[in-house]
Amino acid sequence: MSYIFSTKVGETDCQLEFTCVLYNTCEMVRVSVERIIRLLSGEYGKRRWRPRQSPIAVLIQTILSQNTSDRNSGRAFEQLLASFGSWEDMANASVGEISHSIKAGGLGEVKARYIKQALEEIRRRRRGFELDFLKQMSVDEARDWLKQLPGVGMKTASCVLLFSLGMPALPVDTHVFRVARRLRLIDSTVLVEKAHKLLEGLVPPQYVYQFHVLLIEHGRKTCKAQRPRCNECVLRGLCPSRKV
Repeated sequence: MSYIFSTKVGETDCQLEFTCVLYNTCEMVRVSVERIIRLLSGEYGKRRWRPRQSPIAVLIQTILSQNTSDRNSGRAFEQLLASFGSWEDMANASVGEISHSIKAGGLGEVKARYIKQALEEIRRRRRGFELDFLKQMSVDEARDWLKQLPGVGMKTASCVLLFSLGMPALPVDTHVFRVARRLRLIDSTVLVEKAHKLLEGLVPPQYVYQFHVLLIEHGRKTCKAQRPRCNECVLRGLCPSRKV
C-alpha cells in the first residue's frame, strides 16, 4: 500500500521518494512477520489450519471461552451438547436450562443468555443455524454480520471465521496482543479492539492462522506477562523489548 506525498516544489521527485519509503517499510514489516513465524515454527513446530467444527459450534464454544480457562469452557461445551439434542432444542430451551447445563464448567446465566439470544437471532435471520454462507463474504463483511449477534465482539467473530472457515481473520487475545506490542508490530498506545485490523494489515493472509496460534503458544510459554524469559526466547535477536 502506498500514499502519495504532495508538494508543489519538485512534486514528482517527492512523490517517488515518499512512495518508495512506504513500500520499503511495508516490505520490512512483511519480512519481519515471516521471520517471526519461521523462528516460532522452529521452536514449537509448524501449525497448519485444519477444519475444526461447524461455524455455529465454534461460535458457541468461543462465547463459553470468554474470560475463562480452556478447561472450564471445554467441559461446559461438552455438557451443553450432552444436554440438548440439537441447536434447535438449545435455542428453544430457557436461559435457566442452558445455565444449569454449563454450571459444571463454572459458567452461568450471563453466557447462557448470550447463547440463547445468539441462537435465536441466527434462526430468525437465516431460518436455521447454517453459517457457511459467511465464507462467500469478505472478512470485514462476515465479521460485521457476526458482531451483530448478542455476546459477539471482534475476537469471537474472528475466531469463528478463522477456525471454522479458514478465513484470514486474526483474533487478538491477551497473548497475541502482548507479544505483538513487545515486538513493536503495533504501537503501545493501540487498544486491543483496533489491534485486530492493524495486525491483519501486516500479516499476509496465508500466515494469519500460524501467526495467531504461534504467538499464543509463545506468550504462554516464553513471553509471559510478568516474567518474560528473554534469555530463552528465539525472537530475542529481533525483539526491541528484550531484557538483557
